[in-house]
Amino acid sequence: MGGSLSLGRYFGIRVQVHWTFLLIIAWAIYVGWSRGGTVESVLWTIAFVLAIFACVVLHEFGHSLTAKRYGINTRKITLLPIGGVASLERMPEDPKQELLVAVMGPVVNVVIAFLLYFFVRSQFDVFQNPEQAQEFFQTINQNNFLLYLFITNVLLVVFNAIPAFPMDGGRVLRALLSFRMDRVRATQVASNLGQIIAVFFFFIGFVYNPILIFIGLFVFFGASSEYAMIQQMSVLKGHRVREAMMSQFTTLNPEDNLRKIADMLLAGTERHFIVTRDENEIAGILYNDSIVDAFRNKKTDVTVGDLMKTDFKPVAPDEDLSEIYRSVQSRQHNFFPVTDNGDLVGTIDMENINEFMMIQAALDY
Repeated sequence: MGGSLSLGRYFGIRVQVHWTFLLIIAWAIYVGWSRGGTVESVLWTIAFVLAIFACVVLHEFGHSLTAKRYGINTRKITLLPIGGVASLERMPEDPKQELLVAVMGPVVNVVIAFLLYFFVRSQFDVFQNPEQAQEFFQTINQNNFLLYLFITNVLLVVFNAIPAFPMDGGRVLRALLSFRMDRVRATQVASNLGQIIAVFFFFIGFVYNPILIFIGLFVFFGASSEYAMIQQMSVLKGHRVREAMMSQFTTLNPEDNLRKIADMLLAGTERHFIVTRDENEIAGILYNDSIVDAFRNKKTDVTVGDLMKTDFKPVAPDEDLSEIYRSVQSRQHNFFPVTDNGDLVGTIDMENINEFMMIQAALDY
């Protein structure tokens, strides 16, 4: 995600914060000053925001480490103003596994709230007197910091329990529905309910809290895209790479120059090229963005060997097309050579897969 600052890798998972996270810090400062706070109270407010997002990171690790038990890796965890997003390679298709992955995030917040309870239970008496409670919670300070954090974790559990797909509650709902119906239908039901709740968030946000508007938009489009992806996966399931791959393609040699690349781009529709030496031995891949960059910077003296990338992953003709679809979506470059026992037999990219899905959907109809 563009404009993100890396916070390091933990358990093999990269944690990063998006630049828009600074908006929350700015909001915390504004709220602190607008309530007549001091420098000390503003610093406590900022510390509270950072503590909340530390809890959010732990929440996302609850999902990620549970998914890892089922062989599903997490590429990164990104902190956004509306919360955290764990970029799992995929969600488990087994309803039991998906249920566990979905609930383990909120379970982390339950554990945090449980631990904080022993430090704050003596302060619960403040709720018996509304005036005293209003004064007690007027600003965040060292006396109410942990109680604020306890309440926030409880609210995170409640909020994530809302059955609005693709939030945790929506994923739990889909997992439960998947015990009684196929995954596509379960996703449709959870997605539709999520969009209804998203519309509710959207309109309530205009009245009470603008943040709900952004959450509503996130839920609405997230539910729509998840359902579309599951539909696509259902079309591809059971089909093999050889059915969608492009078997007629052009290869380049590492010594070819930029002029030859230009002629090939103008003569055909191919955008990426396999680079070979000694006939079928793959030396690398020349991606379109590398070609464009070379032309833009007028690097007329470079060769294919200078521009090609060597960190590619070949796929086999008999691999499941739905699994390749996941790989294509999760990588920066979505062009793969297809090899059979070491021999180059084709190429596949998102365009091939999209064309295959369109044709297959028409034939099934």
